[in-house]
Amino acid sequence: MTQYRLAILDDYQQVSSDYAPWDSLLDDGVKVTVFSAPFVSEEQAVAALAPFDIIVAMRERTRFPRHVLEELGNLQLLVTTGMANAAIDMDAASERGIVVCGTAGSPAAAPEMTWSLLLAFARNLVAEENSLRAGGWQSAVGFELEGKTLGIVGLGKIGSRIARYAQAFGMDVLAWSQNLTSEAAKAAGARKVTKEELFRESDVVTLHLRLSERTRGIVGANELRLLGPEGLLVNTARGPLVDEAALIRALDEGWIRGAALDVFDDEPLPAGHALLHSPRTVLSPHIGYVTHESYRQFYGGAFEDVKAWLADTPVRVLNG
Repeated sequence: MTQYRLAILDDYQQVSSDYAPWDSLLDDGVKVTVFSAPFVSEEQAVAALAPFDIIVAMRERTRFPRHVLEELGNLQLLVTTGMANAAIDMDAASERGIVVCGTAGSPAAAPEMTWSLLLAFARNLVAEENSLRAGGWQSAVGFELEGKTLGIVGLGKIGSRIARYAQAFGMDVLAWSQNLTSEAAKAAGARKVTKEELFRESDVVTLHLRLSERTRGIVGANELRLLGPEGLLVNTARGPLVDEAALIRALDEGWIRGAALDVFDDEPLPAGHALLHSPRTVLSPHIGYVTHESYRQFYGGAFEDVKAWLADTPVRVLNG
């Protein structure tokens, strides 16, 4: 029987075995190794992963640019959770004959996390809980969402759900992205405006774009100044959509009311990072997709991808 080595990457919570029967792959001649800690460098990743024929990557936690793929001479199958992964050079994978497969995901996880962060910021939940546990009582005054204006940057599947949440909370909804039409915005219950109008008129701006060269840094100092001292920025999409240096300055100098963030330029966020000490923030460690329901689809789908590839009938191929 052919012997394969399979690596499951970045299983931070060490739960991959709870969502798929990986041990059963031994019957197919596959030995599974789980990596629970992130690689500190691409060199470390290459050294650790060089022996493996199959890799299961959790979202974009580990990057696979061309020069990394070129060093992984044994790699034949690369599975990513989700049906898109900007951290994988698909052209390089195809050139090397590496099959890249994806999985389904939960449509509700990220929108619900977005709204959780928004509510947590609006009602000072983190600060109030910490105060209560320390013996305090009612240390701050929050604000309501009803009657406020929400600006959505990126009105796709997630952004459209956010628009519905906002309507249920009695908010006015604005939307902008490079390719958004007035008709699509209206269908989602939003009003299409320019980017400048969105940041100027919104009380809260939430980001729901894919990261690309076109969208990297799409929110910078100008947008943050337009958002103003009463404005809140929410980002559960990708950290580099925002100019991080400008955001840190905006928080430190009070250009905006605050930021609720689930994503960052560097992940895991390094100890001592400036955002950990920035005022008026609610931070979470990129858990927008970390739910039981999502992991069942991610790890369950990845297991199906491996089994199908072993049977020479790959499914959900992203580069073929």
